[in-house]
Amino acid sequence: QVQLVESGGGLVQAGGSLRLSCAASGRTFSSYVMGWFRQAPGKEREFVAAISRSGSNTHYADSVKGRFSIARDNAKNTVYLQMNSLNTEDTAVYRCAAVASASRSYYAIEEYDYVYWGQGTQVTVSS
Repeated sequence: QVQLVESGGGLVQAGGSLRLSCAASGRTFSSYVMGWFRQAPGKEREFVAAISRSGSNTHYADSVKGRFSIARDNAKNTVYLQMNSLNTEDTAVYRCAAVASASRSYYAIEEYDYVYWGQGTQVTVSS
């Protein structure tokens, strides 16, 4: 089992940047595919980004492609989400998620693929 704790959220002006972190417990972090999802008020949770166990493969939602970047540091048991050129539509609670995988190159983009979830961190972008 793995526990996930997000940090790095906050209030930022449109056009600004934030970096979210998700720290995982346990000694097998490198066995997990990691993803970021977000949920805005009144909206369903949506996929943001995912990264394979090795970090070699990543995938992004079209709405964040070119602005957000996902990365991981397996030595630090941490996955990051660098968010640039933020706009008001990025306002949401961001949650990281994890699922174990035997494949080093696999990544998951569906909510139901993930088993473990963090509590989330609020990102608010002001105009």
